[in-house]
Amino acid sequence: MTDVRVGSPPTKRTLTWRGFRKRCSACGERDIWAGWGRPVERCPRCGLAFERIEGHFVGAVGLNTCVSFVVMFVVLIVSMILTAPEFDLRILLPVNVGAALGMATWFMPISKTLWTSFDIMMRPLQPDEVDWSVAGD
Repeated sequence: MTDVRVGSPPTKRTLTWRGFRKRCSACGERDIWAGWGRPVERCPRCGLAFERIEGHFVGAVGLNTCVSFVVMFVVLIVSMILTAPEFDLRILLPVNVGAALGMATWFMPISKTLWTSFDIMMRPLQPDEVDWSVAGD
């Protein structure tokens, strides 16, 4: 089942869902990774350039940082509640550093595809950027 009509751009909902699933925002292709957190230059299916402008992935780094800080803050509050009233730094520090580093590492590829989806919502695809004849999952 395809989630967009052939020849039409994906909806915002579809773009966001594809970003969370680490897929090409334009066509839904899964095979877009050259390594951990390193997308190929262009989608092998539709030809979308993942770095649409120079410095494109700066937004992905910012998104990853924000999500990691939110997770770290939640872990800090929960760990402080669990260790109250003795806020033991031997427990709080490694747990929070581990949560921050773990989340930043795990979320990196998702932040890149999600940021590309957000970028497409802000700056819609031009007809020459994608081969629309292959659009859809």
